[in-house]
Amino acid sequence: MKKLILPIGIGIAALVALAGLAVHFFLDSAIKKGVETLGPKVAQVEVKLDSASLSILSGSGKIRGLMVGNPEGFRTRSAVHIGSASLAVQIGSIFSPKVVVRSVHVQQPEITLEASFHGSNLSKILKNLKSSSGAEGKPVTGDGKPGKKLEVDEVVIAGGKVRVSFVGLAGKTADVPLPEIRLKDLGTGPEGITTAELADKVLSAMLDKSIEVSAGAVADLGRQAAEVAAKATKGIGGVFRRGK
Repeated sequence: MKKLILPIGIGIAALVALAGLAVHFFLDSAIKKGVETLGPKVAQVEVKLDSASLSILSGSGKIRGLMVGNPEGFRTRSAVHIGSASLAVQIGSIFSPKVVVRSVHVQQPEITLEASFHGSNLSKILKNLKSSSGAEGKPVTGDGKPGKKLEVDEVVIAGGKVRVSFVGLAGKTADVPLPEIRLKDLGTGPEGITTAELADKVLSAMLDKSIEVSAGAVADLGRQAAEVAAKATKGIGGVFRRGK
């Protein structure tokens, strides 16, 4: 009897381990696919994610290499780059109707604000975020159906910086520290929030604060660009006058 029980026990353990691995890889690919599918629909720019991992044993996860591109007409490759972000999920909620995310920590995001006399890339993306809302004012998933319900207890964005550049001042930039941003109790109601709604809220908060803290640097670089343009115009005018 003991000889029979041992192989059965080993077999069950192996099946549990395989099931765990299958769920692990499924969730990892689902996170990556969700970000790269929903991100462009919400922000209307290219969104790429290098990798995502989530442990169903500890409930901890990490995303690496998140890049949010720029709208057409802007020179810099990306508006937002996040090297890594960690998250903690309530294990028991993973297969429930609403997944409970205890915390999301975004570390050292790098944001590029490319400005001109006609606006900035970040303002354009914020406008896209607002226009991506569905008929009821809420973002939807790629197939037009509500996404998986989420509850996110806390989002912390820390250690970030904003690199400000102004069209017409090639190579000249100003770095501005991004203050810590905290968002709490997202989707705590029975309806929760979708992945797209979460992306909307986090991106909007990050871009709003970036524009706010960079206002002085944008104004300063704008004045410099205006001076450069004025000198260039004056020089051209001198050439025409000499040619008469």
